[in-house]
Amino acid sequence: MFDLIVKNATLPDGRTGVDIACADGTIAAVEPGISAQAHEVIDATGYLVSPPFVDPHFHMDATLSLGTPRMNVSGTLLEGIALWGELKPIQSVDDIIARALRYCDLAVSMGIGAIRSHVDVCDDDLKGVEALLEVRKQVAPYLDLQLVAFPQDGVLRDPTAMANLLRALDMGVDVVGGIPHFERTMEQGAESVRQLCKIAADRGLMVDMHCDESDDPLSRHIETLAHETQRLGMQGRVAGSHLTSMHSMDNYYVSKLIPLMVEAGVHAIPNPLINIMLQGRHDTYPKRRGQTRVPQLRDAGITVGFGSDCVMDPWYSLGKADMLDVALMGLHVGQLSSRADMEWCFDAVTVNSAAIMGLEGYGLAKGDKANMVLLQATDRIEALRLRAHRLAVIRAGRVIARADLVVTKMELPGRPLTVNAADYAP
Repeated sequence: MFDLIVKNATLPDGRTGVDIACADGTIAAVEPGISAQAHEVIDATGYLVSPPFVDPHFHMDATLSLGTPRMNVSGTLLEGIALWGELKPIQSVDDIIARALRYCDLAVSMGIGAIRSHVDVCDDDLKGVEALLEVRKQVAPYLDLQLVAFPQDGVLRDPTAMANLLRALDMGVDVVGGIPHFERTMEQGAESVRQLCKIAADRGLMVDMHCDESDDPLSRHIETLAHETQRLGMQGRVAGSHLTSMHSMDNYYVSKLIPLMVEAGVHAIPNPLINIMLQGRHDTYPKRRGQTRVPQLRDAGITVGFGSDCVMDPWYSLGKADMLDVALMGLHVGQLSSRADMEWCFDAVTVNSAAIMGLEGYGLAKGDKANMVLLQATDRIEALRLRAHRLAVIRAGRVIARADLVVTKMELPGRPLTVNAADYAP
């Protein structure tokens, strides 16, 4: 007797007609024609079953705060930072918890199973840290939440940020963050990278830095991050988020930089929706796209995962916790138009991001955690094309969210009575 069997599924690797049996929170079998009994049986009817979506870069302490205390009129990164500075003193721990829990509800409904959230430590009361540690505890049964100690105002620029960051790590925050391009000088930015990486190395923690979120081709802190990663023996534990200055760097320098990143085992986390919205604001035309060099990073062997960054907050007024929206924007901006490219974009919001976060038991093999999502699409590319509807979200072998098939009833003489967009694949 299994807890759950999902029958007749298509898997991301292209296998069809596969059954997935779940018991005691893990996947017990993945094979055709499982005939055993189960407490619940779901017929996937040939639709795609994927591991959960993973968001490797988010700001949960700010989410759903749109319009408080005002709107970002210019739409720029710097006004967003200034607006966040106005919001921090007037929000309470309870405010942050309530917004974050609401967002987690939305995220789970959209098939997200894990989120890495940066939490601002440039607040002497550490309200965001206190709030998100509580949220992490509350959502643990249905969502993996990893927290990054993020000194939004610069760990050297802000006089108490370093002490606050250390306090946050002592309280249980998982990852060391930074924002070197926001320090007062390039030299201080590089020094912040060195100090923060040393803290992470001494504590055995991962690093995830907002790095070079700028149109300035001379913002090159990813070079320092790669060097410190290798010097301290932290290969595979360090990620550079955004990396948007790379879209403006000259090709010769990048031909040196990317091999350094490969050698250091540094991961890359572009955030397509936000990068395309915030970058290039000083350009008229030609106008830069804003997204880092995703195809080149990928082709060099760097693990690249797409993050969503923001949903309805001081920086971005849109979003609905849909990682397929994120992947689709990354696809378009990166001109990742081949079939293999598009399949890779789906991987960038699933398996790649899971690897960056170091998630254990992630996947659809026997022995993996029984976490998955059933999508109203027949393969990875169709899931992207349709921003496929989530029919069921499964955690530890139990359905935690479900929805009806989306079918439109038609009233056209002589034409079909219903239309299901998933039926229109070639």
